[in-house]
Amino acid sequence: MSATVWEDVEKATQESSVVILGKVAKHPKKENVFELQVKDFKIIQLAQEYPIAHKEHGPDFLMENRHLWLRSKKQWAILRVRDSIITAIGEYLHKELFIKVDSPVFTPNACEGTTTLFPVPYFDLGTAYLSQSGQLYIEAAIASVGRCYDFGPVFRAEKSKTKRHLTEFWMMDAEAAFVEHEENLKIQEGLVRYIIRYCLNNCQEELRILERNTEPLEKADNPFTRYTYDEAIKKLNELGSDIKYGEDLGNDDEGILTKDSEVPVFIEKWPKSIKPFYMKRDSVNPDLVLNDDLIAIEGAGEIIGGSQREDDYDLLLSRIKAEGLNIEDYQWYLDLRKYGSVPHAGFGIGLERMVRWVTGVEHIRECIPFPRTIGRLKP
Repeated sequence: MSATVWEDVEKATQESSVVILGKVAKHPKKENVFELQVKDFKIIQLAQEYPIAHKEHGPDFLMENRHLWLRSKKQWAILRVRDSIITAIGEYLHKELFIKVDSPVFTPNACEGTTTLFPVPYFDLGTAYLSQSGQLYIEAAIASVGRCYDFGPVFRAEKSKTKRHLTEFWMMDAEAAFVEHEENLKIQEGLVRYIIRYCLNNCQEELRILERNTEPLEKADNPFTRYTYDEAIKKLNELGSDIKYGEDLGNDDEGILTKDSEVPVFIEKWPKSIKPFYMKRDSVNPDLVLNDDLIAIEGAGEIIGGSQREDDYDLLLSRIKAEGLNIEDYQWYLDLRKYGSVPHAGFGIGLERMVRWVTGVEHIRECIPFPRTIGRLKP
């Protein structure tokens, strides 16, 4: 290099953008190692002192500088794993004959409970809400295409400060006509297995950078464990949990239940009193619904929630009334049971929770480019 070029090299600061011209040559001594023999070096933009230098920073500082933190090798790896999971989901669903159908972000009603809605003034039409799930809308689409899914951001105004909660996250919701409870579980298990195998095959460098022990992921090829809700409560009580029948499982309960498991755990057939109105009742025990939660191992928690949907008009109407919901808001959804209703089932998978499990990162805020939590709205 000339003296002028060398001056530019010495002048370049961390994160400066440059153009380097040279010749790629094989290393004279090392196998499969190549060098760039630099001929020219030009600075495009000389960066100012970089706020995130090579030293330790706390999570709050890094989140304030998330727009810059994304450049780190760790975040590079997480983003690529996230992209691979998105790709794997689409590949698997298309193999299973699902097509993508988009659902709205502005909705007039709740899907997962009225206490976690984000209200938005909507012109002269009153209040709209940011979507909690696209499920109700893609249920309408199955009468057209048979099997479909949507994939996009959803919003939950949950005042949770755990390592696995966000107020805005990405969800894939799938629905299929003429699929009942048992087949629904098989589709979910197949999807998770496909995602894991895809990442193990295509993200080896990323997982190495993240120092991810992949042995637990390799075992996802084995059949998943299944408990009924009743069995799960009994097992939890035996293991020291004070959870009572009729209560939802907390983070600690999920951890206890999966602690010694080498594969994800299905918990199925929950009490209808603690589940949404649209779930179909169990014909053997009408106090239960034909649903499932899929709990990942290694403390990753719930990654999928699914159920067979109530396809009977009168039964669905009675559940809506029992929940104290406005029937008028759900009249269009009830219409789906009046004109050619069929048995159907579906599920939703949280993208960031899946990313957290596959990557092994501690906090879910690193699993989405720009996280939104109850304490963070920037950048």
